Amino acid sequence: MTQPSTGPLAGLRVLDLSRVLAGPWSTQILGDLGADVVKIEEPGQGDDTRRWGPPFLDDGSRDSAYYLCANRNKRSVAIDMADPRGADLIRRLAADSDIVVENFRVGGLVKYGLDYASLSAATPGLIYCSITGFGQDGPYRDRGGYDFMIQGMSGLMSVTGRPDDEPGGGPMKVGVPITDLTTGLYATVSILAALAHRDRTGIGQHIDMALLDTQVALLANQASSWLNGGVAPVRRGNDHPGLVPYRDYACADGDILVALGNDRQFRAFCTLLRLPDLATDPRFADNAARNAHRAALQSALAPAIATWRADDLLAAMDVAGLPAGRVNTIPDILADPHIAARGLVQPMTRADGTPVQVLGYPGKFSETPADYLRAPPRSGEDSGDVLRERLGLHEAALAELIAAGVVAERLR
Repeated sequence: MTQPSTGPLAGLRVLDLSRVLAGPWSTQILGDLGADVVKIEEPGQGDDTRRWGPPFLDDGSRDSAYYLCANRNKRSVAIDMADPRGADLIRRLAADSDIVVENFRVGGLVKYGLDYASLSAATPGLIYCSITGFGQDGPYRDRGGYDFMIQGMSGLMSVTGRPDDEPGGGPMKVGVPITDLTTGLYATVSILAALAHRDRTGIGQHIDMALLDTQVALLANQASSWLNGGVAPVRRGNDHPGLVPYRDYACADGDILVALGNDRQFRAFCTLLRLPDLATDPRFADNAARNAHRAALQSALAPAIATWRADDLLAAMDVAGLPAGRVNTIPDILADPHIAARGLVQPMTRADGTPVQVLGYPGKFSETPADYLRAPPRSGEDSGDVLRERLGLHEAALAELIAAGVVAERLR
């Protein structure tokens, strides 16, 4: 038996009708913080990401590493939603839940009686979060949305990658599905806000989350440059659009990143490089001036930095209190002693004894730390337990549903 959660959301019940990443990322966060998350999957199929590999777990499940990244602290129940008996089971689970998260196309759950209007009529306090590509209204509402296409449509790829006139120039997506992940984060923030409102009023609500909305909101300073300054942002590679110097530099034995955020740091960096004339040059006196003379400053800094060994320069900058770092590989950073000290890699064990490793919840709570109680489940492994516990389903009724293919239960 898994020990009960002591997290800040302990006692809350979440019904997860989502697949792939944005929804599962949100519900995983809720699970990390103590909520009881029940994930509904299609019998014989499961979440799409279970097959998004290689690599796969070598435990007979053929579950992908991709699936494992977003589905810990959940229980998997396999129910055929298309069967009226299955839809009824899910409705009953929703009536016993505080939160429902789904990512079907707009209106896709109406025919099952699992849309917000149907469920909230029976459970007025329900918080129901819908995640779609383009939202519940607007001219694009009926389109499907995927992270890659949203990165392009949102304008993100117009500011990501090397400039068009450089080798390798052109639009580039971010190396992780950033739109899905941040939509999951915004969904979680919104759900927690809706919980606070329900605590005051007893009334639930529908949350409409769209991938495109999220990614446009995340254009942040780049969008503000256009909205408030009339400056259309462009791709700058690793150069910052506003801060100078703030980019990668080649040392004698490898690249480092220099991220100087103010004039004092710039002057200190010039002193460290033994370039005092740069610190007093009017062209580089403040950040606005350095922006106007980027190329000249780069021409002066690059040769001086190239004479240093990377470790020596990083150590000297650390002593001087100047921000800098290496460009790590993922194996590099996951083996870093600081990451180990922060507990960012968490070992877990599946119900069948298979070990898996996951990246932990990054927030550190002084009183109610995140839980790591349930490894990402195999599809349907909790069907019987949840239906008995939550719906009081008797063995004969459960056996009948399993025999009919309405419910799938994986033996442990």
